[in-house]
Amino acid sequence: MSSLRAFSIRATISVATWSLTILLFAFPGAAQSNSSDYIFVLGSGFLCDPGDSSTCPATAKANPGDSYELSGAGTFNAQNKSVKAAGTYTHKSLNGIVLETGVWLATELVSFDSYGAAPGALRHKGLALGPDPFDPKLLPMFRGPMPTGGLAVFRVRFLPISGAPTTAVLQANCALGKVPPERQMEGIRLSLERNSTEFSEEVSGRVMFLSTRPEVNAPANRPQQEPAPESGRPPSSQE
Repeated sequence: MSSLRAFSIRATISVATWSLTILLFAFPGAAQSNSSDYIFVLGSGFLCDPGDSSTCPATAKANPGDSYELSGAGTFNAQNKSVKAAGTYTHKSLNGIVLETGVWLATELVSFDSYGAAPGALRHKGLALGPDPFDPKLLPMFRGPMPTGGLAVFRVRFLPISGAPTTAVLQANCALGKVPPERQMEGIRLSLERNSTEFSEEVSGRVMFLSTRPEVNAPANRPQQEPAPESGRPPSSQE
């Protein structure tokens, strides 16, 4: 591969990483300024625990065989199927040898099945929201997007540093809310379209969807009380 292409891929990865950083620390702005229904975070940002390698990146494995490790973030609209998401990936052999690395881009939202909102899920799962001196209680995200479980299916494009681009179908499962029995395992699955290879074992990694338009049940309005009778006015007689 030419040095120009290698530089272009590295530049794309840098831009994707920078965009990811902005997205992860600007949830309130994202919720107010874009038309997307959900923020999508995959094995990156506040989902990562420095002391737990099983949180990031998200890893899918063929049984037995190679594995793919993915990290990234983005937004999508479940109604019109629009999506803007990107990240980095690493393809490894069964022995852990790196076979390919590069950036992935989501090109299509195939489907999204929501399991419902899960208020308090971030605190309940003890997720690391940032290194000190950040205080989770001070982060504005808790006043905005709502953690939501679900299964999203994306069509993605892999752009390797070396080699030809490939396409795949990515399934990302967030086990929050009312999770179906067959979807209790959080993580990703991957299907390569070039050779129909299935990476159907969720090895590790956290997935999170955050609804930017959470449904809030407003308290019922109390019925207005009738004004009290004027002073000196006799109450109406009952028949």
